[in-house]
Amino acid sequence: MSARIGGLIALALCCTVIDTARADDAFRCGNRLVEPGMTRAEVRQLCGEPTAKNDEVQDVRSGGRLLGTTTVHRWTYTSYSKTRVLTFDEDVLKSIESE
Repeated sequence: MSARIGGLIALALCCTVIDTARADDAFRCGNRLVEPGMTRAEVRQLCGEPTAKNDEVQDVRSGGRLLGTTTVHRWTYTSYSKTRVLTFDEDVLKSIESE
């Protein structure tokens, strides 16, 4: 019986860790959820202009060969004493990180 309880506790801890990891996958602007896959225009419409912007051109490589370049846009939003950095590859939101 105690092994079964231990297994249930381990399962609950795993679910908590997974749920916490997902917390940075999205955040709210007003009453809407901002999440990866959205465009810069969609995020701007929901959240307004970011607090700060940083654009960087990066090489795209495969097997050591240069295939071209891509522009990575990092937008910073600060609200409710929390800072989030949104990273876009070209026009698509790829990640949301809390600082």
